[in-house]
Amino acid sequence: MDDSLQAQEQDHVLIIEDDERLAGLTRDYLEANGFRVTVEADGARGVERILSLQPDLVILDLMLPGEDGLSICRRVRSEYAGPIMMLTARTDDMDQVLGLEMGADDYVPKPVQPRVLLARMRALLRRAEPIEAGGETRLTFSDLVIDNATREAWLDGQRIDLTSAEFDLLWLLASNAGRVLTREEIFDRLRGIKYDGQDRSIDVRVSRIRPKIGDDPNQPHRIKTVRSKGYLFVKDG
Repeated sequence: MDDSLQAQEQDHVLIIEDDERLAGLTRDYLEANGFRVTVEADGARGVERILSLQPDLVILDLMLPGEDGLSICRRVRSEYAGPIMMLTARTDDMDQVLGLEMGADDYVPKPVQPRVLLARMRALLRRAEPIEAGGETRLTFSDLVIDNATREAWLDGQRIDLTSAEFDLLWLLASNAGRVLTREEIFDRLRGIKYDGQDRSIDVRVSRIRPKIGDDPNQPHRIKTVRSKGYLFVKDG
């Protein structure tokens, strides 16, 4: 068996979902597609389960008994770097924004087709994989260092806490420093889907990244918003 395929089949997914039927169906489908799956129904145990198991990916329901998904996501983000996919039956845009602000990597409304769920999971897991050797893997901008081999960034020598999705966006912008990237291009490069003109996930992530890299959110000097176009990562000097 191909080594990359074997590694993918060993990925551990933690599902935190109180709907037993849905969790069971999702578990069975994912196990049939080569994943190792753990299910937790109690939101009150969500934080402990994520931090103790350190799964490759978390599927997290928004509405849970004991503790809701937003709170769980916020509490684990400093100690769990893997992708978090948030599920919800609610369609309120504000819930999506809040989920992304808490550190979720993707936000999927219920009901979701199993094949769509699997495709989006695999996209998140691919983004979290280290890149192969070759090509430029480390970028330095004054006191900011971004390393795509280790998927880490440092500011003034201090490691920055970034989610997987935040790192992907930061690397994409930084590796295109000096060039405006449109939202359409960013969506295509990071998510492989067409930008619908309404999704605010990129804007939310930029707003989260800026203070982490020492950028003033009100007068950013590193990641600039280019009106009606997208974002520009400014080169040094």
